[in-house]
This record gives sequence, C-alpha cells and structure tokens, in this order.
Amino acid sequence: MQAFDLESWQGLGKTYKHGRHDIFYADRGGGEALVLIHGFPTASWDWHKQWLELTARYRCIAPDMIGFGFSSKPRFHDYRIMDQADLHEGLLQKLGVERYHILAHDYGDTVAQELLARDIERRDQGDSGRTQSVCFLNGGLFPETHHARAIQKLLLGPFGWIIVRLLKEKSFRQNIRGVFGPNTQPSDAELKVFWALASRNKGTRIYHKLIRYMEDRRTHRERWVGALENSPVPLRVIDGMADPVSGAHMVARYKQLVPNPDVVPLDCGHWPQIEAPDEVLSAVLEFLPDQRGQRA
Repeated sequence: MQAFDLESWQGLGKTYKHGRHDIFYADRGGGEALVLIHGFPTASWDWHKQWLELTARYRCIAPDMIGFGFSSKPRFHDYRIMDQADLHEGLLQKLGVERYHILAHDYGDTVAQELLARDIERRDQGDSGRTQSVCFLNGGLFPETHHARAIQKLLLGPFGWIIVRLLKEKSFRQNIRGVFGPNTQPSDAELKVFWALASRNKGTRIYHKLIRYMEDRRTHRERWVGALENSPVPLRVIDGMADPVSGAHMVARYKQLVPNPDVVPLDCGHWPQIEAPDEVLSAVLEFLPDQRGQRA
C-alpha cells in the first residue's frame, strides 16, 4: 500500500473559499463521490494510505477543515461543527456533487452526523437525499461514551487559552501515542507529520476553540444520535477496539442504540486508517457499492 509524504500530499491539493478563508482539498478519481472527513487534530493526510486504492474506484474528495492542516486557521473564528458541515456542503456544491458517500473519523464523525441529520430533514420534505451511505471510524458518536483525555479537558476548561501556549511537540507526541493501540504505535515519521499538520500556521494556538466540538456533541446529542437511530442510508462502524477514547465501550453503546448495527472491530487504537490500513481499506470497499451501484 503506497503512502504519501506530506509534501506529495500537499501537491494533490487545490483551494476554495469558505467565507474569506482558504480551504485545502484533494479531489481525485471518478465514479460515485466519496467524501473523506478527517479527525482532530490532524487533517486529510490521514487517508493517504487508502488514497490510491479508493481513487481507483471512486471520486474521492478530502478537505482539510477550517482550523486544520493546510487550510486557514483564523484566530478569531467561531469553530463549530455546524460551520464545518457548511464547509463541506459548500465545497460539494462548488464541485457540482449532488450525491455522495461519506468516510469519516473522530471529529469528522460528528460532522458526518450533522450532514446525515440535514439529509434526513431534506428527505422529510420530499428531497431524494444527498448522503448515500456513511462509514464511521473511531469517534465520539455518543457524548455519554466519549472518554476525553486529560489534555482535552484542560483545553476545554477556563484556562484552555493558556494551555495552548504551553503545548509543545514532545507532549503532543505523548498524547497521540496514548490513543494508539499497544501493538500499532505510530512511527516517528508519522508523529512528525501529525505535528507538522497541527502546528502549521500556529495551528495549536486555536485548539481551545477547536475543542468546543465536545460541547457541540452534548448540545446536539438528540439530533446527532437521532440521525444514527433513524438513518435512511446504510451505516457501518469500523472501530479500533483498543482505543481508550472511543473503542470497545463506544461500540457497545452503538449496538444498544442503532438498529441492525454493522460493526467491524479491529485490533488497534484510535487511528485505524493509520494503524491497520489494509483492514480498513477492505472493510470500506466491502461496504461501499461498486461502480455498477451494487453493494459488495
């Protein structure tokens, strides 16, 4: 499986305007559209190990959300999940994409839940719908099962604006390692890329604002969990069960609440697409329809 270094990944990208801000995105391949939504605190590079195989089969669209990666990181922006969902809808409208599948991870799971909730509302109003399926990787689908790390709680607290000034590469690496599986730890090169994406354009200085997604999950819990419970399209969860944040305990809750739960458990941690790339690719391709529109 071919991997991309950060420079090569950046070379794939284009930009579009979300309001006044530049948003980086990669857009490759043909056929049905697959929107890849990354997590916190990294960027679309997270999908690089699956990229060539997926773009051989689908039109893959992978933006860096505002505040992340190669996109703008305005200091005074109101970073909210609703705005990130607007960003995706604006990009897809610009690209002329009316229907799409979603592959999401972590923070991106919550954005996908909002996109699904909007689509349910459209269908209730007689629209045929835009979202065709959603595949979730480890994320806080249920606020009651999200086991926030100590650093996340500190960032969300009243002194988060001070904590971001103290965040250095060494502590960043330690926190990332802590959510990987014990047998699937990130390489030094991967940690270097994670830090480069996070710290680019002083990105860590806004972490206390980006982390508000945890508040959003509590505020909109009924809407976003309801989207899972009442989804009109196929859903799949691919989960690294060793993840201390959203691993086996999250899967147990998913099976309690979601009808006919489709879950693929993996022996890894929070970043399955990095830790178990081949297994993730196989599970995604098994779930998605082939180019004739038939589910594999």
